[in-house]
Amino acid sequence: MARVTVEDCIERIPNRFALILAAVQRARQISSGMPLRVERDRDKNTVVALREIAEDKVDQEEMRESVIQQFLSAQPVASESSPLMEGDESEKLSPRPSIPSGLGDEEILRQMQPPSAEDSNEKRDAPRS
Repeated sequence: MARVTVEDCIERIPNRFALILAAVQRARQISSGMPLRVERDRDKNTVVALREIAEDKVDQEEMRESVIQQFLSAQPVASESSPLMEGDESEKLSPRPSIPSGLGDEEILRQMQPPSAEDSNEKRDAPRS
């Protein structure tokens, strides 16, 4: 069989982004065991999906609904740095300040307090070197 090109598929689905979504969704369906609508010819699932689209063997409305359902059922993935990993709500909203070890109690308490207006004025009025 001749090589499938994007131009062959664009005639069926004119928007390139929609074409990619449809091809990916159909390739996933093929991977999960749905029957092929064209001969495989030792092609990978993505190529088979594009060939099916080019030969108008895929119902566009069915693919559209399938893509929508996939996105609606997708769960967000939490990364290690994500505040959604664990802990209570207060930890998610405001992270704990990191305090270097080896400081005295008074120094730790001072660092935990938000800067006062006097502190910011002193820093602003300090001579530059």
